[in-house]
Amino acid sequence: MALIVQKYGGTSVGSVERIQAVAQRVIQTVKAGNSLVVVVSAMGKTTDGLVKLAKEITPTPSRREMDMLLSTGEQVSIALVSMALQELGQPAISMTGAQVGIVTEAEHTRARILRIETERMERQLREGKVVVVAGFQGITASEDLEITTLGRGGSDTSAVALAAALRADLCEIYTDVPGILTADPRLVPSAELMSEITCDEMLELASLGAKVLHPRAVEIARNYGVPLVVRSSWTDDPGTKVISPARVPRPLQGLEIVHPVDAVEFDTDQAKVSLLRVPDRPGVAARLFGEIGRQNLNVDLIIQSIHEGNSNDIAFTVTRDSLNQAEAVASAIAPALRSHFDAAPEEAEVMVKREIAKVSIGGAGMIGRPGVAAQMFQSLAQAGVNIQMISTSEVKVSCAIDAEDCDRAIAALCETFDLSSSPVQMNPAGVPLSPADELPPPVRGVALDKNQARLAIRYIPDRPGMAAKVFGLLAKNNISVDTIIQSQRCRIMNGVAMRDIAFTVARPDAEDARKVLEPLVREFGSSELVVDTAVAKVSVVGAGMIHSPGVAARMFEALAKEKINIQMIASSEIKVSCVVGEESGVRALQAVHAAFGLSGSKKIEVPV
Repeated sequence: MALIVQKYGGTSVGSVERIQAVAQRVIQTVKAGNSLVVVVSAMGKTTDGLVKLAKEITPTPSRREMDMLLSTGEQVSIALVSMALQELGQPAISMTGAQVGIVTEAEHTRARILRIETERMERQLREGKVVVVAGFQGITASEDLEITTLGRGGSDTSAVALAAALRADLCEIYTDVPGILTADPRLVPSAELMSEITCDEMLELASLGAKVLHPRAVEIARNYGVPLVVRSSWTDDPGTKVISPARVPRPLQGLEIVHPVDAVEFDTDQAKVSLLRVPDRPGVAARLFGEIGRQNLNVDLIIQSIHEGNSNDIAFTVTRDSLNQAEAVASAIAPALRSHFDAAPEEAEVMVKREIAKVSIGGAGMIGRPGVAAQMFQSLAQAGVNIQMISTSEVKVSCAIDAEDCDRAIAALCETFDLSSSPVQMNPAGVPLSPADELPPPVRGVALDKNQARLAIRYIPDRPGMAAKVFGLLAKNNISVDTIIQSQRCRIMNGVAMRDIAFTVARPDAEDARKVLEPLVREFGSSELVVDTAVAKVSVVGAGMIHSPGVAARMFEALAKEKINIQMIASSEIKVSCVVGEESGVRALQAVHAAFGLSGSKKIEVPV
């Protein structure tokens, strides 16, 4: 007999008819010989209605009372679903988050789960009952027994956490779309259903705005090896499997407050090529990486910093044995770039650095924790290690450093995060590959984040500790940073070497970030702070891209054909992101989706 956790969203239980349909599906699952826990959200737009009521009473309702109010929505749903099951002859019991033992931190409206006390739930399951649980909510561990809610995507988080705590055989997330799609079907009508996706790929897409699964739910699935499937509640189609690493023993205490970093990795087989002062025009990156791809060279990190005047810098890393070939390509193409884009002939410059290493911290627990990257930068600064390149993703932060500093950097990071280093790397999907395994596709999906703002600090002293200062200050003020770029061009000002650092934050945080950083910028002396809220970020995600030369080139070529200028580039092993103008965002998404042949043969219907 298998133990299954099923979660149904608001549209799936949005009416009496839909609740009855859910009850029929649940009974079919039980009749197939399974024990079942069902997690439900509030009906339809109930939560929106409750928020509206609160705002009619007061424009600034307290967070505690909002938790008390919003938790009632799920209580209605669980009672009705339980009644529907009982009416069909299936024993069932409805239980709130507190009753099933979901214990959270004392943080109203955005609590994280500390543990789940499963004894009562397991007793009900042994008695043959379906346990219907209110998602999105829990209770504090303190004597006050405060009701808390988990924030956006809380029902997904509840379901996967329950599956982890119960060691369920499967967690099924039922929603109003047939599974996980290659792009947002509201923006790309030809988006295709994926049959499977890895947790790391899903974390990237979820963080970029793919709303089918919340990143916290995927994080728990990844950390605890929960088998996860996303399916439509309207059909019997198989949906999309979210592939987790193999389940390993892991303490359930501190379920969502685990160590944010679970590995320190390093790669000493790295070399860097930088093109300085290339024209800031559409098509430049496409020309460069198109030729790199035609030479069948694998590129690891790619960064393009913010422009200065009408020029830009692009840097990338390759393996050391590829450096001579990569340098030859860059040197040959620089004059072509200058002549093709009518740039001044003396401006562009190719620089190489042979002795570099990449050190990385990895772990799904980094999501939503703004202090993790800052801790890494601070640790390296204290060890006297200067950072040459920075690359960030949802599951990894990587820094390129001098090779001679690698051992010192590893020791510092292992001490900071209480870990042993991981010299043998997993494949980018986080799942071990055997020789017989097929490589995952180069690109699994594309995403557009329209909720971005870009900040740039120009002319920061180029010495250890500067990144730590900037991102430590943001973390202290609870401002999460997404893409981080450090420029390759170094300027000498008053005898001091200077670089730029640019990064993106959620647009609502841009003004707070500006206010927080202004005193630091003044402290730097000659620096200036630039804020741009009219940007968007388009990304391609795929665990197989590291084995597939030319992925970045194809993305850049698609944007060049649409005459879309790339303002920033950042990459990791499984993602390439481009910051573009806000007005070009949707067009960029559609062009990139088409370039990788991700379109399906039929239009996906999405309920409004």
